[in-house]
Amino acid sequence: MSKTASQDLGTLPISKLLVKQAIPASIGILVMSLNILVDTIFVGQWIGSTAIAAINVVLPVSFFIAALGMSIGVGGSSIISRALGANNPDKALKTFGNQITLTLVLTISMVIVGLWFIDGIVPAFGGKGNILEPAKIYYTIVLYGVPFLALSMMGNTVIRAEGKPKFAMYAMMIPSVGNLILDYIFINLLDLGMAGAAWATTLAYVFCFAFIFWFFLSKNSELKIKKYHFGLHKPIVLEIASLGFVTLARQAVVSITYLFMNNILFNLGGETSVTAYAIVGRMLMFALFPVYGITQGFLPIAGFNYGAFKYARVKESIYTAIKYAAGLATLVFILLMVFPEAITRLFTDNAEVMLQTPPAMRWVFAATPIIALQLIGAAYFQAIGKARQALLLTLLRQGFFFIPLIFILPIFYGELGVWIAFPISDVLATIVTAYFLNREIIKNLNPESEPISQAT
Repeated sequence: MSKTASQDLGTLPISKLLVKQAIPASIGILVMSLNILVDTIFVGQWIGSTAIAAINVVLPVSFFIAALGMSIGVGGSSIISRALGANNPDKALKTFGNQITLTLVLTISMVIVGLWFIDGIVPAFGGKGNILEPAKIYYTIVLYGVPFLALSMMGNTVIRAEGKPKFAMYAMMIPSVGNLILDYIFINLLDLGMAGAAWATTLAYVFCFAFIFWFFLSKNSELKIKKYHFGLHKPIVLEIASLGFVTLARQAVVSITYLFMNNILFNLGGETSVTAYAIVGRMLMFALFPVYGITQGFLPIAGFNYGAFKYARVKESIYTAIKYAAGLATLVFILLMVFPEAITRLFTDNAEVMLQTPPAMRWVFAATPIIALQLIGAAYFQAIGKARQALLLTLLRQGFFFIPLIFILPIFYGELGVWIAFPISDVLATIVTAYFLNREIIKNLNPESEPISQAT
């Protein structure tokens, strides 16, 4: 294989490379997050605050199915990055073909199951009272577009693994812009209500898929797969599954968290509390976009250089990513501590929601400055193919700490206990991640070590 964009991952200076990878990733995540944010504002202003809660009920279900595609994408892209770093293009091509096959089979199956059991799933995730009917409308339509979203999320991670962050950014921007335009047409102009919001989202997923499909057919992609690459290859499938399970488990825990949070908050404060959580949840997706962008940019750099046995560069990429991400996270923290009332007012003018959301937002983001270490640490182990460590660190915050805390703390502090569970779980997860990452750096990222000892 001739000199390609992916080989820049092993030669350019780390700081320059991380900026090159992270800026497009951050812009893409920003636009996607703005889409979710503005979509929620449109829904709240044009349909009502109950519609915000309805969307919040549906998101964990649709996102979990779509996360099948992302998990297959992240797991396979780790293999692709390391294969390209080791100059093994055939393995990269087989992996990509297997990713496509797995994504199609699993997501379509999950959508069928999701639609079949709609009457049980929607109420279980908090679709109760006045929230039920709009949630069912949104759920049914959005699920039709979820396979396109899953394929897009899978393809996006592969584009990054090739070292083409700008195209990955475009892929994230297209559905975001499309969704906002369609929101205005379907909700505001055509007055289609929740159905209009759902169709805008679904068609946006289709637009994203169309762009990614074009990318891999064009000369911009190194991965030109043939029909035989789509046949499932057991060793590759198992490696994709072990690494991808980390991402899938994270999204599964996120979905379970939404289920518990919506039900706990509905019991404590009714629809108002669920709406407050929906607004705070949107800010969690939006406000941390630069931190997530650095994490996304870090993944192919660490994976490629680990595959090429360039351990000094791997270690440098860890420290640089944490430094940049921590600085940006601190800026986000300051803004959210100062302006939570103004942010809440963008979504709704409901007096009860306005009273409850700002203090909740301050608690939820209280530990934001330290989360960079937590995110980069978990991403590192996934990038280099160490699935067990990546799974443990990924599930730490929500699985081991947050979920137990939201059941325990409200016994003593009521609804406040739910909100203070966020910073407590962030602090605990960061401490544990720091321990494992430091041990890994000392033990396995010594540039003088033999490559065999590092590759195991």
